[in-house]
Amino acid sequence: MNKTHPQRNGDVAASGSTKSLSEERVWRNAGKQDVGLDTEQVTELGGAAVLQAEPPETLSRSPPKHPNLSQTCQTLPQPITSFSCLPTDCCRPCSACTGCTWRRACISVVALLILAAAVGLAVALGLLTRVPVKRFCAASNNRTGFLCDDSITCVPASQVCDRVNDCRNGEDEQEKLCGDVPHSLPGYLVFRCSNPAYWVYADQRCNGMNDCGDCSDETGSLAACPPCGSQWWSCSPVLYEYCSCVPRRLCRDGVQHCLSWSDEYICRP
Repeated sequence: MNKTHPQRNGDVAASGSTKSLSEERVWRNAGKQDVGLDTEQVTELGGAAVLQAEPPETLSRSPPKHPNLSQTCQTLPQPITSFSCLPTDCCRPCSACTGCTWRRACISVVALLILAAAVGLAVALGLLTRVPVKRFCAASNNRTGFLCDDSITCVPASQVCDRVNDCRNGEDEQEKLCGDVPHSLPGYLVFRCSNPAYWVYADQRCNGMNDCGDCSDETGSLAACPPCGSQWWSCSPVLYEYCSCVPRRLCRDGVQHCLSWSDEYICRP
């Protein structure tokens, strides 16, 4: 007959003390390690009781290392700014973060805008300061003219070097142009009369007036003028003021202008 011996108070206290020490050892060891324990068995010597200890949920595992980074999440640069990766993405390379991508895009756009502005400014300054290579132009009534620096204003040839600034910057009166007239003038501004001692401005050729004094600027192959226009009457003038045509406004004015008197009997204003 088996006898049941009452458990002594000393045995109960010893067993409780052993269990408490085992639990304390389990928690202490779990706190010292970076990686939490899944399970730990503590077996008392001489006893059949086995203590199963589960790690608390508050213990964190060691963070995995990113394959492209040698640093762990805990050693990435801090603090995190609005343009850098979020804490949850600290193990991802910066190029994978939306903030970093937008920052690079913004920098690229700003750089392109600055470059475009610089190019536009250079082109604008070049256009403003560029001097026309060719100064020849056609003024009113298709007269020969001088082109100003603005590439718009065309000054009639006879108004160049007349001591009046017709160009905004006064280039039609510069010393280089007017220092030794007519030798300092471009050839297209000058017409040489049949008498080499005389010259007239190019826009005075074929204007109906005897500017050379021998009508060489109005008649002959040197002048190559077209026939009298609709505002002129063709005849042999009496006065040397005209060469081969007289203005129609002089017709029938009671004064003889043509040798044949055709301006008084035939011509009509």
